[in-house]
Formats: sequence, C-alpha cells, structure tokens
Amino acid sequence: MTPASQAAPPRARRSVVAELEGALLRSADTLPYFMLVAFEASGLPRFALLLALCPLLRLLELAGRGGLALRAAAFVATAGVTRAELEAVSRAVLPKFMADDVDPAAWAAFGSCEGRRVVVTRMPRVMVERFAKEHLGAHAVVGSDLEYSRLRRSTGLLKGACHEAVASRARALFAGDDLPDLAIAGSEMARSFTFCEEQISPPFTGDHGMNAAPPFRPVIFHDGRLVCRPTPFMSLVILLWLPLGVLVAFVRIAVGLMVPIWSIPYIAPVFGGAVIIHGRAPPPVRPSDAADVGSPPSGVLFVCTHRTLMDPVVLATVLGRRVAAVTYSISRLSEILSPIPTVRLTRDREVDAARMRAELASGDVAVCPEGTTCREPFLLRFSKLFAELSDRIVPVAMNYRVGLFHPTTARGWKAMDPIFFFMNPRPVYEVTFLNQLPAEATCAAGKSPVDVANYVQRILAATLGFECTTLTRKDKYTVLAGNDGVLNAKPAAAGKPAWQSRVKEVLGFLLH
Repeated sequence: MTPASQAAPPRARRSVVAELEGALLRSADTLPYFMLVAFEASGLPRFALLLALCPLLRLLELAGRGGLALRAAAFVATAGVTRAELEAVSRAVLPKFMADDVDPAAWAAFGSCEGRRVVVTRMPRVMVERFAKEHLGAHAVVGSDLEYSRLRRSTGLLKGACHEAVASRARALFAGDDLPDLAIAGSEMARSFTFCEEQISPPFTGDHGMNAAPPFRPVIFHDGRLVCRPTPFMSLVILLWLPLGVLVAFVRIAVGLMVPIWSIPYIAPVFGGAVIIHGRAPPPVRPSDAADVGSPPSGVLFVCTHRTLMDPVVLATVLGRRVAAVTYSISRLSEILSPIPTVRLTRDREVDAARMRAELASGDVAVCPEGTTCREPFLLRFSKLFAELSDRIVPVAMNYRVGLFHPTTARGWKAMDPIFFFMNPRPVYEVTFLNQLPAEATCAAGKSPVDVANYVQRILAATLGFECTTLTRKDKYTVLAGNDGVLNAKPAAAGKPAWQSRVKEVLGFLLH
C-alpha cells in the first residue's frame, strides 16, 4: 500500500458546470434583475407594474410554479423593448449588481477549473452572457432565449426555459464521455446535473477549490441610476421617495443658486446634505505673488479626481471664491445652472492649452485630468496637459456618498446628473486638500509631464484608497455606450436617436 505521504495529489478539475442563481450568486432571486431591466430600459411605469405583480409572482413560486413566475416577470420587463436596448442594459447595468452578489467560495471552485467552464442560468441568456464571460471567465452560457419580432423588439416570450431543456443543452456542450468534473448547483438545478462526476451545493467552503482561482475581474465601469439592488422592498422605497426627491432636489438647487457660494457648506446640513473637508485649502494668490512676463501663471491649478459633474462646483463652495472649471462635454443646461464659470475645451491640444493658460492668468482653475467620471474605487489615466501649464499645482481628492441614485451616466442625459445627486436623501461630498506639489516634483525641475501626471494620480489614489489604472474615457464609453465618448457621437448599441433617449429619461423620471 502506498504511504499517505506518498499518495498522488488529487487530479485537477478540468471542466465545470455551474448554476448562476443561488450558486455562483448568493441569491437565487431573479426578480431584482428584471426590475433593473424594467427601470433602465423602459422607465418608471413598467418598473411600477412589475413591482405591483410581485405578490402574485411570489404566490406562484410558493405554489411550485416558479417557471411560470419567471416567464411572467420576463414578459413584463422586456415585452416591446428593442434588442439593442436590452443588450445595452445587460452590458452596462446588470454586471455590477451580479458582481456584488458573487459567492467567493463558489467562485474559488469555479475559477480554479482549468478546462471548459459553463454557466447555467434561469434568466434570459442576453441578461447574463456579458457578465459570465467577461467577469467569471465562462466559455459558454446556457439559458433560455428571448424571442424577437421582425422589428427586433422583444415579444417577452421565453423559449427553452425548463430545467430539463437547460440541462440537456449544457450536457450537449461536452463531447462523448468527456463529462464535466464538477457541478456547482443550487437546490433547483441539482437534480439536473447528474451527468457530472462531482456535485457541490451551498453552503460552500474554501475546500472546494482544488487550485488557486485567478483574481475575480472587478466591474470598473457601469451605468444606470439605481445604487441599491431593487428588491421588492427597495423598489417600493424608490417609488415612494421619487416625488418627494424631485421636490427636494429643486429646492436644494434653488437655494444653492441664491445664497453666497461660501455659505453652502454651512447650510447644506439644514437641507439634509453634508460637505466634509479634510486638509487645508490654499489661500488665494495675492497680486504681489503674480509673476512678471515669462513666469508661471498667477492662479492655482487644482487637479481633482473626477467623481461627478459637480466636483469643481463643490470645490468652489469649499474655497469660497471664484474657480473656473474646464470641461469637454458639459450640457447647456448644466452650464446655465452652474454657479461657477465653465470653459469648454475642444480636444485640440494647442487650443485647449491656450484657453487654460488664459484662465490661470486671471484666477484659479479646476481640472479633472481623467476626462470622465468613474463610480468605482479606481482612477483612470491622467492626461498630462495640466502638468505643462503650471507649477502651482494642488491635488484635491474628491469623493461622494449617495444612497438611492447615481449622479453620473454614460447612456442617459448628463444634464440630469445634478438633479439625481440632490434627489438622494442624504448626499455627501468629501473634499481632501493635499499639499501643493513641491518644485522638484513639477516640470520646472525637469520632470516630464507624464511623470508629473502619474505622480499626482498615485498620491490621489493613495489618499482615497483607490487603485490606479491606465483606462481612459474611450475605454469607459466603449464598454457602456458603444462609442468613443465624444459629444454628439451616435451610440452604436442605442438603437435610437440621442434626442429620443433624452426625452425618454426626462419624461420617465419627472413626469410619471
């Protein structure tokens, strides 16, 4: 007999079939994902209708008719929605909520398999495929399929949704006797995975992973307005809060436009908000500090992380003085509502540099070198242009906290961003001033603009506890909107003109 110490190590698992709901994801409930599709693809009326049907759907599930409940939810959420819109929501919105619900132990078992990885889902495949392949590393996704009309609109009907049909298609992916080594299944699909050599079910433990799983690929870019997972309870909270939230938002904006800008941090708590300040803000540059001809500009260049459209506005309220904001694609409505001057850039390097130098010559300027917002704890690549313009650089770490609605968008109407920010019950902004860059860390000491930009990115990321990336504005809009992020570009996946999207968002959230 071979001694235990000389026993051969267990054979590495080559292939795996895993159920998504209730196995790879902690929750087996599919309703929040249909609520997201209803909210983002159609607006409040369909969202409210699906919420009203929740009691009936739950009764069907309790009566053992879960398949019928799933078909009803899919019909209400998707009927009449264009295929392009469903794919856009599945690409930009759903992955974030799925990633937040991944079971680490189940992922360890799934990701450690070196061969073919198959994900099985009860939801329509279009809703899952992007997340499963890009973030879970799945090679194939097996699930039901939505039917579409000749106009490429969903009929709301599912085909191949029963457990037996799904399991049969999963089995067909493996040729001959080369059966999957492992099945990861929740209670509903466990009996359908008998063709696998080994089967595990929740609760999972770390012992299920034979090899070390690769790092889970995080969701860096995502869209959609909802912060919380729209469970029936949270969906009801959102619907009840929306009318009051719109009123509160307009009151907050009106007050902010009427009072002196320096007083906003002091009166924000009265209206349910807060502005938290860390560090010491630099004093305004005195006329005696202004340089002669040929010397650096007189204003301070504030280099901010870009979290929302309001970053420069919040900075100006904290400083209590005029700060010009340079922007690329701010909407006309945002320009009108802005209490600080805005300077439109052209993406022509020479022209933009000249405009920024002119503003610096007359006062302080706020710039967000990332070029676009990012919701997650990551900083996008910093443009080097700011480093070439001034040696009086003050990094400012900006961050925010909201509870119900995201104040940024890539697919919707950006003019609504400030309104959604103020619609939150308690919007909070944090502003952290770092020390002005020493002369030896600027281009005046011979540093290259790229080195200066990377250095500022690193110290801001360290302050916020974020991670630096080399991703850019183009990467974000390619993922979320199917274009390169240039104003007036027509999204490839939107399937409708931009003005229709704007009208839809305004009517869907303000009038209904």
